[in-house]
Amino acid sequence: MNQKNPLPEQAAICGLFCNACSLYIGSTEDEIRLKMIAKRFNESVENVRCLGCRSEKPGFHCKKCHFKTCATEKGIDFCSQCESYPCETLKAFQEKAPHRLELWEDLEATKKMSIEDWSDRMTKKYECPECHTINSSYDLNCRKCGHKPSNAFVAKYNTIIEQHLKQ
Repeated sequence: MNQKNPLPEQAAICGLFCNACSLYIGSTEDEIRLKMIAKRFNESVENVRCLGCRSEKPGFHCKKCHFKTCATEKGIDFCSQCESYPCETLKAFQEKAPHRLELWEDLEATKKMSIEDWSDRMTKKYECPECHTINSSYDLNCRKCGHKPSNAFVAKYNTIIEQHLKQ
């Protein structure tokens, strides 16, 4: 990993933006959300608590992250820097859930801009157009002001997200 210019803990190696993750939001702002997630996955609240992919306190999904291990072994910061990008494991990961629909664009952006600019780009994608609260890909309404859609990502993929939430 790049130790000269450490990356924010919320910039996931796979290209996801931790700030827009329900686990991260629950861990940092919404204990009720965190308890609901823990119950849904039959895990303890402490086991699902997550402060970001690169933090000292990753959640239960991120603790066993293949991409984190792989990137560490290869000395890279993002999957997009790998000579095997996009690998079959990353392709399979991208296909599994709606919050990963723009993974390729987000990873390509890591190649073209500073981490600060990437973080600003991601914040704009997931913030409420009314109150600027960062919402997850699955918050159809803003969790603070109730605006619908909650963010630009949800506006773009609302139908797919709604179908996924019904499963």
